[in-house]
Amino acid sequence: MNLRRDVFQAIADPTRRAILMLVASQAMTAGAIAANFDTARPTVSKHLQILTECELLEQQQNGRENYYYINAKKMKEVADFIEPFRQMWDERFNKLEAIMKHYKGK
Repeated sequence: MNLRRDVFQAIADPTRRAILMLVASQAMTAGAIAANFDTARPTVSKHLQILTECELLEQQQNGRENYYYINAKKMKEVADFIEPFRQMWDERFNKLEAIMKHYKGK
């Protein structure tokens, strides 16, 4: 059975978000990524597999090592999906702030 991983389920996990933050600045090997966590390497490998399956990370072999790096195109798709919600909440908070300033001034 070929299951397609959901991007939002993948980024719901704090460890996977931390991995994305690590790899955002530079490509890293699985070992280098695992060194940043207090979990077993197979656990980190499973997180990397999930991030790769949902296309947030890509991997490239260089000699005997696999390097993981951010798939910027997929990250942009996620950001583009979230942007209207961010704008909506910004507008709501701005309206609330204006109401609070109005009542504070009285």
